[in-house]
Amino acid sequence: MLQKYNNNLEEITPQDALSILLDGNQRFLNGISVNKDLLSKIELTGKQQKPFAAILSCMDSRAPVELLFDQGIGDVFSVRMAGNVISENVLGSLEYATAVAGARLIVVMGHTNCGAVKGAIDNVKMGNLTVLLDKIRPAVQAACKHGATCNSDDKEFVDNVAELNVELSRQSILSQSSVIRELVEQERIMLVGAMYCVEKGTVTLLEEKVPA
Repeated sequence: MLQKYNNNLEEITPQDALSILLDGNQRFLNGISVNKDLLSKIELTGKQQKPFAAILSCMDSRAPVELLFDQGIGDVFSVRMAGNVISENVLGSLEYATAVAGARLIVVMGHTNCGAVKGAIDNVKMGNLTVLLDKIRPAVQAACKHGATCNSDDKEFVDNVAELNVELSRQSILSQSSVIRELVEQERIMLVGAMYCVEKGTVTLLEEKVPA
Protein backbone atom coordinates (compact mmCIF):
# COMPACT_ATOMS: atom_id res chain seq x y z
CA MET A 1 0.00 0.00 0.00
CA LEU A 2 2.86 2.40 0.79
CA GLN A 3 4.21 2.17 -2.75
CA LYS A 4 1.18 3.92 -4.24
CA TYR A 5 2.12 7.16 -2.46
CA ASN A 6 5.56 7.27 -4.14
CA ASN A 7 7.05 8.65 -0.92
CA ASN A 8 4.66 11.63 -0.97
CA LEU A 9 3.94 11.83 2.74
CA GLU A 10 1.44 14.64 2.27
CA GLU A 11 -1.03 12.19 0.73
CA ILE A 12 -0.92 9.74 3.66
CA THR A 13 -3.58 10.23 6.34
CA PRO A 14 -3.14 8.96 9.91
CA GLN A 15 -5.63 6.16 9.17
CA ASP A 16 -3.70 5.30 5.99
CA ALA A 17 -0.53 5.02 8.06
CA LEU A 18 -2.20 2.64 10.48
CA SER A 19 -3.60 0.54 7.64
CA ILE A 20 -0.16 0.32 6.02
CA LEU A 21 1.31 -1.09 9.23
CA LEU A 22 -1.50 -3.57 9.84
CA ASP A 23 -1.39 -4.74 6.22
CA GLY A 24 2.34 -5.22 6.61
CA ASN A 25 1.84 -7.38 9.67
CA GLN A 26 -0.59 -9.55 7.70
CA ARG A 27 2.03 -10.01 4.98
CA PHE A 28 4.59 -10.88 7.64
CA LEU A 29 2.25 -13.51 9.10
CA ASN A 30 1.52 -14.98 5.68
CA GLY A 31 5.17 -15.02 4.60
CA ILE A 32 4.55 -12.81 1.56
CA SER A 33 6.71 -9.80 2.33
CA VAL A 34 6.97 -7.14 -0.35
CA ASN A 35 10.20 -7.36 -2.31
CA LYS A 36 12.41 -4.48 -1.14
CA ASP A 37 15.38 -3.12 -3.05
CA LEU A 38 17.21 -1.97 0.07
CA LEU A 39 20.21 -0.60 -1.79
CA SER A 40 18.02 1.65 -3.87
CA LYS A 41 16.22 2.77 -0.69
CA ILE A 42 19.59 3.76 0.75
CA GLU A 43 20.20 5.95 -2.30
CA LEU A 44 16.67 7.36 -2.18
CA THR A 45 16.81 8.26 1.52
CA GLY A 46 20.46 9.32 1.67
CA LYS A 47 19.69 13.04 1.66
CA GLN A 48 16.30 13.08 3.39
CA GLN A 49 13.83 10.84 5.14
CA LYS A 50 10.03 10.87 5.20
CA PRO A 51 8.85 8.04 7.49
CA PHE A 52 5.07 7.80 7.70
CA ALA A 53 4.92 6.46 11.28
CA ALA A 54 6.83 6.36 14.56
CA ILE A 55 6.74 3.24 16.71
CA LEU A 56 7.70 3.21 20.38
CA SER A 57 8.35 -0.41 21.28
CA CYS A 58 10.33 -2.58 23.67
CA MET A 59 13.97 -3.42 22.89
CA ASP A 60 13.09 -7.13 23.03
CA SER A 61 15.04 -9.06 20.36
CA ARG A 62 11.86 -10.89 19.31
CA ALA A 63 10.02 -7.72 18.29
CA PRO A 64 11.91 -5.94 15.46
CA VAL A 65 9.28 -3.51 14.18
CA GLU A 66 10.51 -3.15 10.59
CA LEU A 67 10.31 -6.91 10.11
CA LEU A 68 6.97 -7.60 11.79
CA PHE A 69 5.33 -4.69 9.95
CA ASP A 70 7.13 -5.57 6.68
CA GLN A 71 8.66 -2.13 6.25
CA GLY A 72 11.99 -1.11 4.75
CA ILE A 73 14.69 1.51 5.11
CA GLY A 74 13.26 4.99 5.62
CA ASP A 75 9.66 3.89 6.17
CA VAL A 76 9.27 4.21 9.96
CA PHE A 77 10.94 5.79 12.96
CA SER A 78 11.72 3.09 15.51
CA VAL A 79 12.14 4.19 19.14
CA ARG A 80 13.06 1.15 21.22
CA MET A 81 13.24 1.17 25.00
CA ALA A 82 12.92 -1.68 27.49
CA GLY A 83 9.29 -1.76 28.60
CA ASN A 84 8.38 0.94 26.02
CA VAL A 85 8.50 3.51 28.83
CA ILE A 86 8.36 7.28 28.48
CA SER A 87 11.19 9.71 29.20
CA GLU A 88 12.12 13.22 28.06
CA ASN A 89 14.39 11.68 25.42
CA VAL A 90 11.60 9.46 24.10
CA LEU A 91 9.17 12.38 24.00
CA GLY A 92 11.71 14.53 22.17
CA SER A 93 12.24 11.77 19.62
CA LEU A 94 8.50 11.39 19.02
CA GLU A 95 8.06 15.16 18.74
CA TYR A 96 10.77 15.28 16.10
CA ALA A 97 9.20 12.36 14.24
CA THR A 98 5.80 14.03 14.02
CA ALA A 99 6.13 17.81 14.30
CA VAL A 100 9.38 18.07 12.32
CA ALA A 101 9.62 15.05 10.02
CA GLY A 102 5.88 14.74 9.44
CA ALA A 103 5.07 11.18 10.56
CA ARG A 104 1.29 10.71 10.65
CA LEU A 105 1.08 8.04 13.33
CA ILE A 106 2.56 7.10 16.70
CA VAL A 107 2.17 3.51 17.85
CA VAL A 108 3.05 2.56 21.42
CA MET A 109 3.56 -1.18 21.27
CA GLY A 110 4.12 -3.59 24.12
CA HIS A 111 4.47 -7.33 23.76
CA THR A 112 3.62 -10.58 25.47
CA ASN A 113 6.03 -12.34 27.84
CA CYS A 114 7.89 -9.07 28.45
CA GLY A 115 11.02 -9.37 30.58
CA ALA A 116 10.90 -5.72 31.67
CA VAL A 117 7.33 -6.18 32.87
CA LYS A 118 8.34 -9.30 34.79
CA GLY A 119 11.18 -7.37 36.40
CA ALA A 120 8.77 -4.62 37.47
CA ILE A 121 6.38 -7.20 38.93
CA ASP A 122 9.25 -8.77 40.89
CA ASN A 123 10.41 -5.29 41.99
CA VAL A 124 13.94 -5.94 40.69
CA LYS A 125 16.61 -3.51 41.89
CA MET A 126 19.77 -3.29 39.79
CA GLY A 127 21.68 -0.15 38.86
CA ASN A 128 19.99 2.13 36.34
CA LEU A 129 17.49 -0.61 35.53
CA THR A 130 15.78 0.19 38.84
CA VAL A 131 14.66 3.62 37.60
CA LEU A 132 13.38 2.18 34.32
CA LEU A 133 11.37 -0.58 35.99
CA ASP A 134 9.88 1.93 38.43
CA LYS A 135 8.15 3.51 35.42
CA ILE A 136 6.27 0.22 34.86
CA ARG A 137 5.27 -0.18 38.52
CA PRO A 138 2.05 1.92 38.19
CA ALA A 139 0.75 -0.65 35.67
CA VAL A 140 1.67 -3.47 38.08
CA GLN A 141 -0.14 -1.76 40.93
CA ALA A 142 -3.22 -1.13 38.79
CA ALA A 143 -3.37 -4.78 37.72
CA CYS A 144 -2.91 -6.05 41.28
CA LYS A 145 -5.96 -4.08 42.48
CA HIS A 146 -8.28 -6.49 40.71
CA GLY A 147 -7.43 -9.54 42.81
CA ALA A 148 -4.91 -10.93 40.35
CA THR A 149 -2.06 -13.19 41.36
CA CYS A 150 0.50 -10.36 41.03
CA ASN A 151 3.01 -13.04 40.09
CA SER A 152 5.51 -12.90 37.23
CA ASP A 153 5.00 -16.64 36.69
CA ASP A 154 1.37 -15.97 35.70
CA LYS A 155 1.50 -15.29 31.95
CA GLU A 156 -1.99 -13.81 31.81
CA PHE A 157 -1.12 -11.36 34.58
CA VAL A 158 2.18 -10.41 32.93
CA ASP A 159 0.44 -9.70 29.63
CA ASN A 160 -2.30 -7.72 31.38
CA VAL A 161 0.34 -5.53 33.03
CA ALA A 162 2.01 -5.06 29.64
CA GLU A 163 -1.28 -3.84 28.14
CA LEU A 164 -1.88 -1.44 31.02
CA ASN A 165 1.68 -0.18 30.65
CA VAL A 166 1.05 0.59 26.98
CA GLU A 167 -2.00 2.65 27.91
CA LEU A 168 -0.15 4.50 30.67
CA SER A 169 2.67 5.28 28.24
CA ARG A 170 0.15 6.55 25.70
CA GLN A 171 -1.44 8.77 28.34
CA SER A 172 1.98 10.03 29.43
CA ILE A 173 2.76 11.13 25.88
CA LEU A 174 -0.44 13.19 25.76
CA SER A 175 0.00 14.67 29.22
CA GLN A 176 3.72 15.42 28.98
CA SER A 177 4.00 16.63 25.37
CA SER A 178 1.90 19.63 24.39
CA VAL A 179 3.38 19.34 20.90
CA ILE A 180 2.02 15.84 20.31
CA ARG A 181 -1.24 16.54 22.15
CA GLU A 182 -2.00 19.46 19.83
CA LEU A 183 -1.24 17.36 16.75
CA VAL A 184 -3.64 14.68 17.99
CA GLU A 185 -6.34 17.24 18.82
CA GLN A 186 -5.96 18.76 15.35
CA GLU A 187 -6.27 15.23 13.88
CA ARG A 188 -2.97 15.67 12.08
CA ILE A 189 -1.68 12.48 13.69
CA MET A 190 -3.07 9.42 15.48
CA LEU A 191 -1.70 7.95 18.70
CA VAL A 192 -2.63 4.31 19.29
CA GLY A 193 -1.63 1.46 21.58
CA ALA A 194 -0.88 -2.07 20.42
CA MET A 195 0.39 -5.43 21.62
CA TYR A 196 2.68 -7.78 19.74
CA CYS A 197 2.38 -11.50 20.45
CA VAL A 198 5.90 -12.98 20.47
CA GLU A 199 4.41 -16.47 20.30
CA LYS A 200 2.27 -15.87 17.19
CA GLY A 201 3.65 -12.80 15.42
CA THR A 202 0.35 -10.91 15.52
CA VAL A 203 -0.15 -7.21 16.29
CA THR A 204 -3.41 -6.28 18.02
CA LEU A 205 -4.66 -2.73 18.55
CA LEU A 206 -5.70 -1.91 22.11
CA GLU A 207 -8.80 0.01 23.09
CA GLU A 208 -8.10 3.21 24.98
CA LYS A 209 -8.82 2.80 28.67
CA VAL A 210 -7.90 4.37 31.98
CA PRO A 211 -6.37 1.88 34.44
CA ALA A 212 -8.49 1.82 37.59
